[in-house]
Amino acid sequence: MDTLNQLDPDVLRVGHLLADAARTATLAHFRTADLATDNKLAEGYDPVTVADRAAERAMVDILARERPDDAVMGEEYGAVAGTSGLTWVLDPIDGTRGFVSGTPTWGVLIALGDSDGPFFGIIDQPFIRERFIGGHGVATVTGPSGTHSLKTRAPRDLSQATLFSTFPEVGTKAEGSAFAQVAKQARLTRYGMDCYAYALVASGQVDLVIEAGLQAYDVQAPIAVIQAAGGIVTDWRGGPAHQGGRILAAANAEIHAQALAILGDCPE
Repeated sequence: MDTLNQLDPDVLRVGHLLADAARTATLAHFRTADLATDNKLAEGYDPVTVADRAAERAMVDILARERPDDAVMGEEYGAVAGTSGLTWVLDPIDGTRGFVSGTPTWGVLIALGDSDGPFFGIIDQPFIRERFIGGHGVATVTGPSGTHSLKTRAPRDLSQATLFSTFPEVGTKAEGSAFAQVAKQARLTRYGMDCYAYALVASGQVDLVIEAGLQAYDVQAPIAVIQAAGGIVTDWRGGPAHQGGRILAAANAEIHAQALAILGDCPE
């Protein structure tokens, strides 16, 4: 990917190694009849599968070999200390509910950043074989139709916008109410896409993703990809979002401002 030559070549090389390994590990179990699944919750359903664990372990092992000075933060195996000031943030399957349901909208999330947040990210969808990469102002997708640059949508009024969220019940009652106010003004609201919704923002297909209750590993790769494609990702107050929480991902500053004017009134 010569268009990403502004990135450290080693970062790009290792990023591909991680995504390739996670593809192999996840596809070995996707849509299989004997998928081993545990529930993380005593009440409700938050699944983790053998594929989640295998993919993260494969990526952690690669980082131990290829980038031993970097820290690692993963969803399933936690943190590994580093000395470089850089941290790889890994979500081996973002959208495990979708994974166990057989839908192809889950993804592997890989980010690299420092204390200021991520500057490199990958959203990889192994089954569709689409890999969205972003960093240092350059973003591309490689898939069945080849490799193309990513660019977010041009400004439009909220009344013409397409809005995504993973769950219809967005966070707390107050957060759900704030989301509903934005959705009421948007032209189209869709649900259930997990990390793929963020890839669609970077691709110029949709205008907004609004969510709450996210973790750092859920959002750091999408932040890097969307920002490199020309978009903006903040919390509901307009501040940094790389530690998770309430997330507002927007195609441009104008649509971001319109949504923020509504979400910003939501109490903490």
